[in-house]
Amino acid sequence: MYITCLDLEGVLVPEIWIAFAEESGIPELKKTTRDEPDYDKLMKWRLSVLKEHGLGLKEIQETIAKIDPIPGAKEFLDELRSLTQVIIISDTFTQFAKPLMEKLGWPTIFCNSLEVAESGEITGFKMRIENSKYTTVKALQSIGYETIASGDSYNDLGMIKASKAGFLFKSTDKIKADNPELPAYETYDELLNAIKKAMD
Repeated sequence: MYITCLDLEGVLVPEIWIAFAEESGIPELKKTTRDEPDYDKLMKWRLSVLKEHGLGLKEIQETIAKIDPIPGAKEFLDELRSLTQVIIISDTFTQFAKPLMEKLGWPTIFCNSLEVAESGEITGFKMRIENSKYTTVKALQSIGYETIASGDSYNDLGMIKASKAGFLFKSTDKIKADNPELPAYETYDELLNAIKKAMD
């Protein structure tokens, strides 16, 4: 039995923080897990930038409402789900993910949650579990599943390397160069074919 584990941002939908950086005119918010491997450090820094500019959850959700999946993502996901169980494992937050899940046809997602004050200020964040992508893949394996994983960032490498088959997708040149043993793909057709081969 296989389960395919996919990252969300950069793989199925555009990066939320990059979209928000452009919308808000705060270029430093473009930094993502492609640039900063330490997610805890990255999020604390993001929250300090939001506080400094007086921005909260409402403003970010307004940007997310305008984000559409990457062209071809929903069709890819629909076909993949006809072949195997799929779980999206993301370091995003339930308060961000819901409108995107609707546009993708409500796939299963495991993610984290934000702590939000009544004023709408994001005061903190609660990670579901430490090192969630790797830990989730190991947990699925412990209950009898073979995992296939794909993502684009540093925080995806653990789940990709721990899986029976793992692929980089739309990743950076640096991550690809640092991990030459991992097959890297740019199109959904290539990724779908690679997953099908891994399941044969």
